[in-house]
Amino acid sequence: MADASTPEARATFSSMTEGTQEDWMKIAVNAMAFNKGLATRVLDHLRILDGDFGGFPVDRLEHSLQTATRAHRDGRDEEYVVCALLHDIGDTLGSYNHPDIAAAILKPFVSEKNHWMVEQHGIFQGYYFFHHIGIDRNMRDRFEGHEFYQYTAEFCHKYDQAAFDTDYDTMPLEAFEPMVQRVFEAPKRSIYMDALKDDA
Repeated sequence: MADASTPEARATFSSMTEGTQEDWMKIAVNAMAFNKGLATRVLDHLRILDGDFGGFPVDRLEHSLQTATRAHRDGRDEEYVVCALLHDIGDTLGSYNHPDIAAAILKPFVSEKNHWMVEQHGIFQGYYFFHHIGIDRNMRDRFEGHEFYQYTAEFCHKYDQAAFDTDYDTMPLEAFEPMVQRVFEAPKRSIYMDALKDDA
């Protein structure tokens, strides 16, 4: 196949209404190759949190690593540990909605339960500090009775809110890289995969 940077490897349309099946096959082939590097790109973005303290006792990367380390040492499965590692990856680009960013990145690769936990952890984490900044700390109770309520509350209590210890023996990012690679190599759900299954 031609190198992706060459004209022959690229679609020829100026607008999507002009696209042909041949064009879209070229795009699909390139997308498949590009997607293989997703885990590496995610890890590279996570490294941006290094040195970003935001007033916290530890920087955001250390907090992420410490959350994942605590979950790993508690015997959580690999998917859960990766969610713990990446739960705050949106802090830099989604300063006002960081859980949504992490949840969107993880959604194709994790269970509904783990996705919901990441997506809602900001509200649940608020139980530990919202009252100090004039917000209702019990905002999480809007989800009371939800099947994943206790699961998410446990994540925040055992791992997330406890992961600001400057003396904790945190595992390095390198220890988690193979886990991230494995979780991101096999999407479980996506509109593209679902459509292909429906056509089969």
